[in-house]
Amino acid sequence: GILYPPRPQRNMRVHAAAAVAACLLGAGFGISAGEWLWLALAITLVVSAELMNTAVESAVDLTRPAPHPLAKIAKDTAAGAVFMTAVFAVIVGAVLFGGRLLQLLRSFL
Repeated sequence: GILYPPRPQRNMRVHAAAAVAACLLGAGFGISAGEWLWLALAITLVVSAELMNTAVESAVDLTRPAPHPLAKIAKDTAAGAVFMTAVFAVIVGAVLFGGRLLQLLRSFL
């Protein structure tokens, strides 16, 4: 199941690219073990939510290919969960890397 979504799901590829970029930043900045835990939590939550979103969308499409208000609610709610975890991940990234990136930028100016 975890290998299926990256191929057909564009959003999962975007999340995977962001996760790789965040890990490269973490390695480059030499973040602490505690910071790695926060980063791993954020990545895991986003990927898990995206996997659940894919499962919900697939199940809804299988059971109800024609549009239905309840199908829309199910899909929108699952997508909302992904959005919430992505917001959390952005906040974690801003806390972990914001100051470091700003300091790096200032060193070039």
